[in-house]
Amino acid sequence: MNRLLLLITAMLFVTGTQAQNNKKLNKMKLNAGIVTTKLAESKAFYTDVLGFGITFENDFYLLLHTPNHEAEISFLLPEHPSQQALFHKGFTGAGVYLTIEVEDVDKMYRELKQKGIDIKIDIRNEPWGDRHFAITDPNGVNIDIVHYQAQ
Repeated sequence: MNRLLLLITAMLFVTGTQAQNNKKLNKMKLNAGIVTTKLAESKAFYTDVLGFGITFENDFYLLLHTPNHEAEISFLLPEHPSQQALFHKGFTGAGVYLTIEVEDVDKMYRELKQKGIDIKIDIRNEPWGDRHFAITDPNGVNIDIVHYQAQ
């Protein structure tokens, strides 16, 4: 009986360890990147307007993080010789949006209005539960600032 309990315990341990290792292997982190000549404007907008922090920057690359360090966005100068051709063309300013989820969307809306930020979509409630508004960054990227409400 003791051997059976020991064997079951060992099997459960191995199974649990394998599950934890599989989770580690499947872990991902997304960093959206924008190829743009507007590094300084992007830095000012995301840090001063949205409260992002600077993770890393040099003369051709800028990496910013959300205030809680849960997400990042990067900006890269176009045609930079250190980069492969795949990353040379600049963003054309259409067809991309970001969603930033916040706890208090009304507070964020008031703060951005006080800063004189151009609100592209006024704050509103959607039938599917979102309360949100939208702004646009210096590169033409539309940003949906949202709080998901329980229905």
